[in-house]
Amino acid sequence: MESIVDILGWFGTCLLVLGYIMISAKKVHGQSISYQLFNLIGSIFLGVNSYYYGALPSVGISIMWIGIGGVTLLQILQSTKQNVSV
Repeated sequence: MESIVDILGWFGTCLLVLGYIMISAKKVHGQSISYQLFNLIGSIFLGVNSYYYGALPSVGISIMWIGIGGVTLLQILQSTKQNVSV
């Protein structure tokens, strides 16, 4: 189990850093689905890892990051759906 949690934590970290690199290099923008998915999935995986190891401050920031990414992703998807139906 520990190996799986470690892999999730490292994969989550890579997704978060890759998202940051992509936005810094202007390959994506903050309202892109891919950027928000990188943040959302990366935060979930890193949050699982942090919870497993009892790193509660990291769990807290992961929960906040999940909330921000989730809400933003829903807004993007709703906006996209409205633009398609117009």
